[in-house]
Amino acid sequence: MNHEFVLYGYFRSSAAFRVRIALNLKGLKAEHKFVHLLRDGGQQFAAEYERLNPQHLVPTLVHNGYPLQQSLAIIEYLDEVFPDPPLLPGDPLARARVRAIACAVACDIHPLNNLRVRKYLHKESARSDAEIRDWQVHWIALGFEALEAMLANSEYTGRFCHGDQPTLADICLIPQMANAHALNMDLSAYPTLLRIEDAAFDLAAFADAAPKNQPDAE
Repeated sequence: MNHEFVLYGYFRSSAAFRVRIALNLKGLKAEHKFVHLLRDGGQQFAAEYERLNPQHLVPTLVHNGYPLQQSLAIIEYLDEVFPDPPLLPGDPLARARVRAIACAVACDIHPLNNLRVRKYLHKESARSDAEIRDWQVHWIALGFEALEAMLANSEYTGRFCHGDQPTLADICLIPQMANAHALNMDLSAYPTLLRIEDAAFDLAAFADAAPKNQPDAE
């Protein structure tokens, strides 16, 4: 069976970054179409894109004509359809641990810091750029403190978040680390996260997916 992928994304989107990593780890090639979240009033609101993603979010991955939304759902779909290499462990308890780490980023840190929240704080709450940065740093630091404890104190942490091969947990962590670096956060309090980040970027799958390496990077 032939597989055709089209990935709609934006270079700065950490959710799109996650899917790029997953595709790379699986050795899957996708045609990239770029949805600029700020240009033209936000290209995610265009009628053509809304038909693919009524939430007006990126990424959307179209597989053989079928649009898939939400990065975690997309990544688990890829892992089910293309199981090698696995992005989730086989053991149920290990799978639960990996999902917990991933959700700590994707469900607890990222939603409070994404573009539409920042735009709301600026427009509706009249927050300054400095105040919005403080908001972002607060929630990232709170999440990273918990993640550092979860990872540093666990016998299951290896070179990566779980063992010595990258999983869904690393796929979520690394883009959030990129967000923290973009804010010039001091990350010295999170040595385990920094060590895992170094290990991840030793792999082309992560490095090639980085925002700065995307064709639409500004």
